[in-house]
Amino acid sequence: MAALKHRRTALERVEKFLSETYFTDCNLRGRLFGDRCPPASLSCFQTPRRIPYDEAVRQEFRPAKVGDSFGPTWETCWFKVELSIPPAWAGREVHFVWESDGEGMVWRDAQPVQGLTKEGEKTSYILTSSLKETEPHSLTLYVELACNGLFGAGKGSMIAPPDPDRRFTLSKAELVIFNRDVYELLVDLEILLGMAQLLGEENQRSFQALYTANQVVNMCDVTDPSTFPAARDLAAVIFSQRNGGSQHTIHAVGHCHIDSAWLWPYEETIRKCARSWVTVVRLMECNPELTFACSQAQQFEWVRSWYPGLYAQIQDFVAKGRFIPVGGTWVEMDGNLPSGESMVRQFLQGQRFFQEQFGRICSEFWLPDTFGYSAQLPQLMRGCGIRRFLTQKLSWNLVNTFPHHTFFWEGIDGSQVLTHFPPGDSYEMHGRVEEMLKTVKNNKDKGRVNHSAVLFGFGDGGGGPTQKMLDRMKRMSDTDGLPRVQISTPDRLFSVLEKESSQLCTWVGELFLELHNGTYTTQAQIKKGNRECERILHDVEVLSTLALARGGTFQYPARQLQRLWRLLLLNQFHDVLPGSCIQLVVEDALQYYAEIRGAGAQLQEEAVQALCGDLLQPKAGSAESTLVLNTLPWERTEVISRTGPAGTETLALVTVPSMGYAIVREPLLPPQPVAVRKQEDGSIAMENGVIAVCLDTMGRLTSLRLVHSERESVPDGCYANQFALFDDVPLYWDAWDVMDYHLETRKPVTTLLKPLEITLAGGLRGSASFSLRIGKSSTLTQEIILDATCPYLRFLTQVEWKEAHKFLKVEFPVQVRSTNATYEIQFGHLQRPTHWNTSWDWARFEVWAHKWLDLSEHGFGVALLNDCKYGASAHRNVLSLSLLRAPKSPDATADIGHHQFTYAVMPHRGSFQDAGVIQCAYNLNFPLHAVPAGSAQCPAWSAFSVSSPAVVLETVKQAEDRAEAVVVRLYEAHGSTVVAWLQTSLPVKEAMLCDLLERPAARGCLPLEQRGLRLSFTPFRVLSVLLVLKQ
Repeated sequence: MAALKHRRTALERVEKFLSETYFTDCNLRGRLFGDRCPPASLSCFQTPRRIPYDEAVRQEFRPAKVGDSFGPTWETCWFKVELSIPPAWAGREVHFVWESDGEGMVWRDAQPVQGLTKEGEKTSYILTSSLKETEPHSLTLYVELACNGLFGAGKGSMIAPPDPDRRFTLSKAELVIFNRDVYELLVDLEILLGMAQLLGEENQRSFQALYTANQVVNMCDVTDPSTFPAARDLAAVIFSQRNGGSQHTIHAVGHCHIDSAWLWPYEETIRKCARSWVTVVRLMECNPELTFACSQAQQFEWVRSWYPGLYAQIQDFVAKGRFIPVGGTWVEMDGNLPSGESMVRQFLQGQRFFQEQFGRICSEFWLPDTFGYSAQLPQLMRGCGIRRFLTQKLSWNLVNTFPHHTFFWEGIDGSQVLTHFPPGDSYEMHGRVEEMLKTVKNNKDKGRVNHSAVLFGFGDGGGGPTQKMLDRMKRMSDTDGLPRVQISTPDRLFSVLEKESSQLCTWVGELFLELHNGTYTTQAQIKKGNRECERILHDVEVLSTLALARGGTFQYPARQLQRLWRLLLLNQFHDVLPGSCIQLVVEDALQYYAEIRGAGAQLQEEAVQALCGDLLQPKAGSAESTLVLNTLPWERTEVISRTGPAGTETLALVTVPSMGYAIVREPLLPPQPVAVRKQEDGSIAMENGVIAVCLDTMGRLTSLRLVHSERESVPDGCYANQFALFDDVPLYWDAWDVMDYHLETRKPVTTLLKPLEITLAGGLRGSASFSLRIGKSSTLTQEIILDATCPYLRFLTQVEWKEAHKFLKVEFPVQVRSTNATYEIQFGHLQRPTHWNTSWDWARFEVWAHKWLDLSEHGFGVALLNDCKYGASAHRNVLSLSLLRAPKSPDATADIGHHQFTYAVMPHRGSFQDAGVIQCAYNLNFPLHAVPAGSAQCPAWSAFSVSSPAVVLETVKQAEDRAEAVVVRLYEAHGSTVVAWLQTSLPVKEAMLCDLLERPAARGCLPLEQRGLRLSFTPFRVLSVLLVLKQ
């Protein structure tokens, strides 16, 4: 009988029929499970350690029961579960159901078989799809339960610091009969209901779906499964009505974003990978169409080491093209802060790992969750065999909506990569109707491309895809009114996008995330560890390569260096280097930096010994001298501190050739010594013939002049080196965000503890020191240092930091007018506006830079250099460096304690390029190495030099696959087209260009000429050269 329908009541009727909460005594959901049966026996043992299976099963287990709770946080409980399936269940599908608020792993026959996480909608392990008499009815499983949830154990909110005393309850452990026919009908109805609700009242498909769903409810007698097939046939009619030829196609790819550390420590991530990936393997066994994209070589390496049986299964599915390595990097690193060379090594270590383990490199760069993307990334991707890029994080922009989902992204050198942001703005879809409709509706490139990605699976803390997600999408494969949904691969998606790409737009420059810009400053010790360890590994590689090339018995420490690089790369993960992780992770990260420092110092000593050993042996009767080594590619004249025979520190002015060394016996006399004078008003003046400064009693610059041009840098009535404290209370993401409104809370720091006093009276070095009180209980002590011949003034700063939700910056107002400031990035620089004309300009109120930033007008400018800071800004004529933050989540102790850092100010004539700002910033970050030596006579030696100041020789290392070859990496730093000659005193027999993976370029042979190697650069081009040495 035809009946009038009221849309709302019909919709709600179907909802209640599926509800987990209402009417479960008589609705369909209440029939999902049949009979239940408790385990025959349940026992457990608890340990604070994460231990292997073999060790766990040998322990003494004590009885346990459902309802018991375990803990505290980060402990592990192992359960022994003995099961006996009732014979009456013959022919039925039997599941072992386990529900707990901790993360579980089922072990069977000594192998991991299934991850169990209630938050990831995985609460059952399928024992049999149809119980046969021949199958074993009694079996023993082990469940390894981590006392932490999918997102750690935040106290009160997800990102709050972990609650150290949380208990985790076992709420279910039982055998159940699973009614597959009920499940299938539930999924049918869920999709019909989604279509009815979301296609809208103006769409007839909405009503067709609603009326069909209503009819299904009418036909179903939940107590009589024989009524289900006819009801399912009704639904199938809707699902089999096909789309027209123009419908959008969605490429669905299984995915499980696992943060390598975040609200849980690195060690727990190893288990998260295993729990998530073993679940994927189980799903692949039952769903031959399932594909799964998986990034981060480090996580594969962890599973290879800890779970070899699981890893072998994964290798098998990789070979079949279903478990798909993507990304090509060691971890999903931060996209802003790692150096250019670090980013190269992310790809080098990642791509080599994938090649060695799976016989192929990745063709897509995969970075869905990182806080912005450097404008140098396109060139680095192209150099590592990658032309495609996937992310979605710019959908988090706070101010401006990014205008594209599929486009070409062009870097600062002109390299382009095809880029896709899944238009559903997520990397953890669940295969629901609303997500598919959003993907189509939200797509900013309609009419240009007709294909897009949906990444499905629980993520961040692991979890991955579920059977239900797959079953939802099967019903949407080609259903009229919905986009076509096909299980696909990243390669298939990008191949189609490449074919459709003729109409795509191009975005030039950085992909700046308008959020999370506190991550350039949070956890200053991690930032400092990163910069220092990048320097250490650079220096060890340079010195080891020179030692190797000099012949002899020296063995290049390739294995140790790989281990240290991998630790550094791991710490560049996008919740560690940005500082958005819990205290446990910070402790691990700082421990890794300590390892790199310790091992690096040892390796450096061995390299210097091999390179210069004969010079270090004191000759009988010879006066002590100093061996000074320079790891940078230009000659340097600087003041160094050296230890004299009596162990006293003395200063010396030395000149050292590029990438080489000199023996210093009699130090040079400066062309003009540093003069330091105290004025009557307590201010101090310093001058070195290059720059002249005047400081007030609070250490502020009232004047900063270039001596020869008399050009003043500090505007009248202004103070440079002015500290300012800001309130720093974001809306939610504490460690991540600094909000625009913090700028309205500026308070200059003016409480003097110790006025400025002269600490070094001049000669080779002059300096003055002072102390300030900051906020309620913090102190800052600074030594302001001017060296002979040096074009910049250094500020050696110590802070005892005890603030909460405060942000410390130092400001330099300068007498320069320009609408753009320049910031160093990886292998180059870019400009950002100093005004707030548009929302795009204003949204960049806090930005990042590497070793320097500069504000220049024609003929003059001022640069700020630093040795470990990344946050910065330039608004109108004020340059600011961000020094310290004090967030309380997810690490309540973030940044509290002692800090030491150096920054410098450098006024200059002409452009920053011609004035040598780039070289000065390197010099500040890569100090000369002074070693006591014996022999007084030895000519200075240089291994490499470059003819053009526009070209920086960044890296010198042994080639990965050829022990007799060296790789050198250079880049054009000025933004110019230039020919440069690379000279070397190493015994080179042939030279060729290679890519960043060290694969020789086609027609890349370079002739060895009298002047060296002729290299052609366009702006910001990175070139790698393979030098084969004579044996």
